[in-house]
Amino acid sequence: MLTAKPLDVIAHIRHGFFTREGGGSKGIYASLNCGLGSGDDKETVRKNRATVAQALGVEPDNLVTVHQIHSADVIDVTAPWTWENAPQADAMVTAAAGIVLGVLAADCAPVLFADKNARIIGAAHAGWKGALTGVMEATIEAMERLGATRGHIAAAIGPCISREAYEVGPEFRTRFVEADAVNAKWFTASEKPGHFMFDLPGYVEARLTAAEIGAVSMLGHCTYADRARFFSYRRATHRNEPDYGRQISAIMLRPE
Repeated sequence: MLTAKPLDVIAHIRHGFFTREGGGSKGIYASLNCGLGSGDDKETVRKNRATVAQALGVEPDNLVTVHQIHSADVIDVTAPWTWENAPQADAMVTAAAGIVLGVLAADCAPVLFADKNARIIGAAHAGWKGALTGVMEATIEAMERLGATRGHIAAAIGPCISREAYEVGPEFRTRFVEADAVNAKWFTASEKPGHFMFDLPGYVEARLTAAEIGAVSMLGHCTYADRARFFSYRRATHRNEPDYGRQISAIMLRPE
């Protein structure tokens, strides 16, 4: 797993941006596929998720994920749930120790949050739609409601698709520019006429910086380009593969 320096220095948390390596899945899902919504063997995926939980020092049942719907909805987690009973949302916050908040991604940006002083954490799945509609800001606000201080929050952006691999059509760019004309800077012309390359990690980083939190960092790994280490929805589509795995990014409060 990968870690981020601004989160590494916070003693009361554990976190990790897990790659696709180190699990038991085979074929297009090889090997640490943590997406129970994929077509992979469910028991194998559960074992993969248990591997993640073990790496963070908790029992498998303490790792929770939501049914992600590309929204700005945030859940306050007070107790673990089963995958079958997971709510629909794209971010979670908690003040409860020992619960691992996990977000799944295969090109979208996973973002992990922690207050360096208060024992409050968060995790968000920021695809383009969630990022545009404010999932990061909603996560920060939910953390504040639990007692976090905005200026003490550190956020880390995990592996996601880079500008070089993210070609979009004109209607996609129009949606962003209509929301805010400044967003035009996140698009450059592609080789295909009328199309553009979109800088998702740059956009997510800018939204987090504008939220005036304490620290923002970006790991800078491209999920599309690094086939050995990361799953990628877009790469799977370009390769005409029938499905794709999901890597997980996770954070937890250490027991006191």
